[in-house]
Amino acid sequence: MGRLLLVRHGQASFGAANYDQLSELGHRQCVRLGEYLRERGETFEAVITGTLKRHEQSWLGIAEGLGAKHEALPWAGLNEYDSEAVIATVHPHKLQKPETPEMVRHHFRLLRDGLQQWMAGTAQPAGMPSYAEFVAGIVGALDHVRSRHAGDVLLVSSGGPISTAVGQILGAPAEATIELNLRIRNSSVTEFAFTPKRHMLVTYNTLPHLDGAAYRDWVTYT
Repeated sequence: MGRLLLVRHGQASFGAANYDQLSELGHRQCVRLGEYLRERGETFEAVITGTLKRHEQSWLGIAEGLGAKHEALPWAGLNEYDSEAVIATVHPHKLQKPETPEMVRHHFRLLRDGLQQWMAGTAQPAGMPSYAEFVAGIVGALDHVRSRHAGDVLLVSSGGPISTAVGQILGAPAEATIELNLRIRNSSVTEFAFTPKRHMLVTYNTLPHLDGAAYRDWVTYT
C-alpha cells in the first residue's frame, strides 16, 4: 500500500500586491517540515507540485530541510483557484487591502459566498476553469499517483486542491470542502493511503513539525 503526503504551501503574502510569494516565515515553515521528515527517515519515490511560485518555493524549502535532490513533477491541475476572481463574482468592486480583523473576516465571507456560487455553477469567475474542470485536474493527479506509484509520494499544493481531494475520496458535497479549505494551515500535512484502486484518508491538516513551544507563533492560515 502506498502513502501520499499532501502539503499545503507555506505562508504566502496575503494582502500584498503579489500573493504568490512565500513570506520569510513561510520559507521557515517548509524548511522545518523538511527537517522533521528527515529526522523520521522519510524518503519519497516521487514529488509532485502545482505550478504556482509558492508551490515551487515550498518544495525547495522542504527539500532544503530534507536534504533531498528530487526533481518535482509540475502539475497545473494542482493549482489554486483565483480568489480575487471568485470574490469578483459576488463583489464587483476591488477590495481594499485587509488591514483589520473585520476586513479579513469580510474578505473570507465574500470568498465563501463566491465559492458556493462557482461550485453550484451559478457564477463563473473570469479566467478560471469551471468547477468540474478544477476537480478533474485534482482527480487526474490522484489517478496518476495510484497508477504510477506504490511507495511514498509527496505532493505540494494549496488549500483548495487539497480540501477538494479530501472531499472527493470521502464522497462529501462540494460545499463541505469550503469549510475544510478555509481552516487548512500553512505547511500542514494531509495523509492518504492508496492502492491501485483507491485513496483512503488517514489524517488531515496536521502540523507535527510545529509541535512545540518554540514554534507556537509559526502556525498561520494564509
